[in-house]
Amino acid sequence: MKFTGTDRYIASEDLRVAVNAAIALQRPLLIKGEPGTGKTILAHEVARAIKAPIIEWHIKSTTKAQQGLYEYDAVSRLRDSQLGDGRVHDIKNYIKRGKLWDAFGANERPVLLIDEIDKADIEFPNDLLLELDRMEFYVYETQEVVKAEQRPVVIITSNNEKELPDAFLRRCFFHYIRFPDRETMSEIIDVHFPGIQRTLVREALNVFYDVREVPGLKKKPSTSELLDWLKLLMVEDIPADALRSKDPSKLIPPLHGALLKNEQDVHLFERLAFMARREKS
Repeated sequence: MKFTGTDRYIASEDLRVAVNAAIALQRPLLIKGEPGTGKTILAHEVARAIKAPIIEWHIKSTTKAQQGLYEYDAVSRLRDSQLGDGRVHDIKNYIKRGKLWDAFGANERPVLLIDEIDKADIEFPNDLLLELDRMEFYVYETQEVVKAEQRPVVIITSNNEKELPDAFLRRCFFHYIRFPDRETMSEIIDVHFPGIQRTLVREALNVFYDVREVPGLKKKPSTSELLDWLKLLMVEDIPADALRSKDPSKLIPPLHGALLKNEQDVHLFERLAFMARREKS
């Protein structure tokens, strides 16, 4: 089954090609892009489109590759042996399966999401090379091999916070999600807010893309933040005219807290508004 996007996810032609190529090659799909461009949601929508279960492994700075395979709880086994618990005679009672084990052992081919892999230690991707390549690993405590009967669709996301090892990159099909242009963004808005006033969308997009182009902005607003902002504009019944205003004192967009997420960027817009007022006077 080919991925063509869904009624809830607008996928560009390049992205559709990348997803289907990774599935055909049976390679992990490495997705990079700005935060908020729909990398994580993509995995959910691919699973929905191909009618597959999804298994999610969200990576943190403390996550180790071994946790994705399995963990052996030796402390619990020692405690139970001291208490005379009969469970200690079967070491399998103290093996906790990881997300890769869940994916390899699934009854039907799942979509495995490894989310924000660049948050972990630099050695994390290398520690998974063999397992993702062969789709198998060895459990030393039980002396068994866990092998995938059917290779899961693996989608790996990265926010580009650190470089990934070349050996890992060679094993992936890569795609960078470019920030949506106005036309694509309008389609995304239509999916989330069907029937929204076109005038409001037009003026909101003007403000949104103008904000993203401001020099010195520390964090550019993302797609998800635009959607939150539009929702607030509708809830507060802000008219499109309020977004069209050229008054220098109103350079900061209404409800800007949905778009500007740190004090440096707010202060930047306040300074720009102050300078515009001085030039006007």
